[in-house]
Amino acid sequence: MNFTLHQLQVFSKVVEMQSITKASVAMHLTQPAVSIQLKNFQDQFPIPLTEVVGRKLYITDFGQEIAQASKKILEELETINYKTHAFQGELAGRLRFSIVSTGKYVMPYFLSDFITNHPGVELTMDVTNKARVLETLESNSTDFALVSVLPDTLKINRVELMENRLFYVVSSSFILPNDCSERGLIESVPLIFREAGSATRMAMEFYISSYGYRVNQKLELTSNEAVKQAVIAGLGASIMPLIGIKNAVANGDVKIIPLPGLPIKTNWNLIWLAAKNLSPVATAYLSYIEKNKDKIMSQHFKWYSAF
Repeated sequence: MNFTLHQLQVFSKVVEMQSITKASVAMHLTQPAVSIQLKNFQDQFPIPLTEVVGRKLYITDFGQEIAQASKKILEELETINYKTHAFQGELAGRLRFSIVSTGKYVMPYFLSDFITNHPGVELTMDVTNKARVLETLESNSTDFALVSVLPDTLKINRVELMENRLFYVVSSSFILPNDCSERGLIESVPLIFREAGSATRMAMEFYISSYGYRVNQKLELTSNEAVKQAVIAGLGASIMPLIGIKNAVANGDVKIIPLPGLPIKTNWNLIWLAAKNLSPVATAYLSYIEKNKDKIMSQHFKWYSAF
């Protein structure tokens, strides 16, 4: 056998994503490049590693065995890298984060200096919805999670980072009728929601039910960026986190309309399982956050107070 490290990495990512297309996106490679590496790796074995049924890729039983072995090899390679850094007196290891999609506007600022100052630390960040974030936390497949709504079914520890505020927003070209009430606004303008499992969606639904509003036309999109673009295009209104619409508001693409009970206020919390044995890298990161979070807020989120 003469397979390469890159082929192992590609195969492992294909197994993880259950898709060549998704693996290519995750690895920042073209789809043909991933397919070629997967074929070259397959050519090392007389038994199929994958099979395609219909248009879906499946990993064979043999492929699963090879995937487990590949994972161990790649983990050992990481260990060699981390130990090399450690013997040089550097902090080394992998930090794993799972964050809700709006958290992508928050978490990088609380990571940047730490990662820059510790080049031996590798970062993995899964950006998804709240339901998936809690799944990864519960399965202990992540070190930390960033959420705006705390789970009530898990024993966790947390560090509060910053406030999260959600406002009712429309396109800048939207003209508010003079005689339109708050109820009329909510019930007559199409309302754009995130998908089920999103914390933003849950906040919207709780707000609407609390005021007894009825939504007559609802659209559903699967990312905050998609919702924002739909609002800008005039497809409807939405209740969105301020953190994700800063530039759109500043550029005059969207405008905030004051409504009773808004903004909805929650808090961004960095959470981890109470029973988790944190790695030295994770422990060092917590120490960094507790020491520097106020400084980070002052440097990067001073604009927040204007709203």
